Amino acid sequence: MDSLPPGIAYLIRSSPKLLPPPALAYVLVRLGSSYYNVVVPGWALGLALFLSLPMAFTLSVLWEDFSIRRDAARMGAELPPTPSDPLPGGMSRVLKAATQFKKGYPGEVFEGFCREIGGYTFNGRTMFQNRIVTCEPEYIKVSNILFKQRRLAKGLHIVHKAILASQFDEFEKGPEIRYLFQPLLGTGVFAADGALWKYHRSMTRPFFSRDRISHFDIFDRHAEDAINKLKARLREGHPVDFQDLAAKFTLDSATEFLFGNDVQSLSAELPYPHYVATSFARNLAVEEEHPASRFVAAFSKAQFITVFRMRFGMHWPLGEFWRDKLKEPMKVVHDFIDPIVAEAIRRKREVAEKGIVKDRDDETLLENLVNSTEDPITLRDEIMSLLVAGRDTTASTLTFVVYMLAEYPEVLRRLRQEVLEKLGSQRRPTYEDIKEMKYLRAVINETLRLYPIVPFNVRMSKKATVWPNKTPGGKPIYIPANTRTPYSVFIMHRRKDLWGPDALEFDPDRFLDHRLHKYLTPNPFIFLPFNAGPRICLGQQFAYNEASFFLVRLLQNFSDISLALDAQPPESRPPAAWAEDKEGRKGKEKIRPKSHLTMYADGGLWVTLQEAKSE
Repeated sequence: MDSLPPGIAYLIRSSPKLLPPPALAYVLVRLGSSYYNVVVPGWALGLALFLSLPMAFTLSVLWEDFSIRRDAARMGAELPPTPSDPLPGGMSRVLKAATQFKKGYPGEVFEGFCREIGGYTFNGRTMFQNRIVTCEPEYIKVSNILFKQRRLAKGLHIVHKAILASQFDEFEKGPEIRYLFQPLLGTGVFAADGALWKYHRSMTRPFFSRDRISHFDIFDRHAEDAINKLKARLREGHPVDFQDLAAKFTLDSATEFLFGNDVQSLSAELPYPHYVATSFARNLAVEEEHPASRFVAAFSKAQFITVFRMRFGMHWPLGEFWRDKLKEPMKVVHDFIDPIVAEAIRRKREVAEKGIVKDRDDETLLENLVNSTEDPITLRDEIMSLLVAGRDTTASTLTFVVYMLAEYPEVLRRLRQEVLEKLGSQRRPTYEDIKEMKYLRAVINETLRLYPIVPFNVRMSKKATVWPNKTPGGKPIYIPANTRTPYSVFIMHRRKDLWGPDALEFDPDRFLDHRLHKYLTPNPFIFLPFNAGPRICLGQQFAYNEASFFLVRLLQNFSDISLALDAQPPESRPPAAWAEDKEGRKGKEKIRPKSHLTMYADGGLWVTLQEAKSE
């Protein structure tokens, strides 16, 4: 059915559920007309067939709701509160979420629902399906410390635990997420469950050991290349899109680290500001022809489409009835990845034919994968997932760190002072140097707190379970089987009750002073920038090292960073209405933060930098 339009394929897949109600209505009408010897007009028969579907759907929804509430009552539990919605099936929430995803501020719809229900866990019922949304560290924590009470309720084994680790076997990505992610990531580690997930995990884990991630030669080569291009553009008198530069640096570093050869995206020209008409038009044409640039743009677009589809679940084809919007960008992505896979398979066979035995310690991750399978689709899927983890995450971190340094000159001054005192203006940092630079880690952590790499995530319950109620004396929260459970670290990281009254302020010292021991030390699961539990990001230390290395080199070369707001594309600037938010961060934003799978700055992060004098 892949060749059919998405809407037609959806109707065919749904036919086992769609056909029985009209068929039953037809039989009942015919039997009734024969029994009573009444001729039923065609219009009446048509009306009965037409109404059979909504009637059957309504009865199905009512029965499911009754069954869920009955089971919850048997366990002494209840569903979390549902925010009000004037439309049936939570359709207003669907529309709000879709609008916010395209034009709004990250998480503001979720935050509005939290304010309405007076808590951080609610039933974001969507398309007549329960979706238990939470921003509570107790429900997504990684430890087995709490909630180990067990009890039997009507023959069902109920375990009070948390999503990411202690209750890990009861939650998974689930068939719906796998279906939605399959066109983008296939069966890669981010979309996999069970044995397949364990296979992907076991294959990649050895390549993120300390020995491998602390060899900084790769970072140094590409950081030098990036900074030289940065200086050249600034000397032309133009600002630079730092997000684009960071993406190129991390793509080249990731592909060399993972595959043995970088894709040389830094060889492409940097984009010019939108107001440099002639040069920009010429440069844009050259830029778009570079394979790595085309890949980055297409991959970003594909992620955006995929995450937008998640708002509608399995029903997304109704919004793309005649044309699959993902096919065009994914063709560009596959055209970029497939030659890398083919070359790796060719090299493996060539080595085997020559009888060369290669030291396993010298293998790249891709070479190791090829030794396990030569299936090009499996290899492509794994590469896609690794590029999300290895490129997007660090590029996002670097982008928002530089954004914060531009907004907080005193933080920039202190951080640069630490760099110069530790390393001077030229010495290359070592793994031990970076470990000792406490303020650098604090700046990165504070940025990841306010702008986490993966701001929203989701799991699905495999069976019915309960969470303990946060309200003393309240009934446990019931989680039905096969229910999506989205969670947001973006909102959790900004909660004043978890981080203190200054939670919305950017202050790296919170990771160094008394606030660290007051808030984070007793409850470390309020800070989860790299997820947690068995699915915790394998590359988190790689990302910290890469981001730290690049920032050190950047601050050795530049002494001042300023936002170039006039270079920001007009359509990507924050709406004037955002400034009315006097209490939150939205009113302070000079750029427009957005997210697909990861956080990014809409339209880029345009900055100017002052080259440092010899020190």
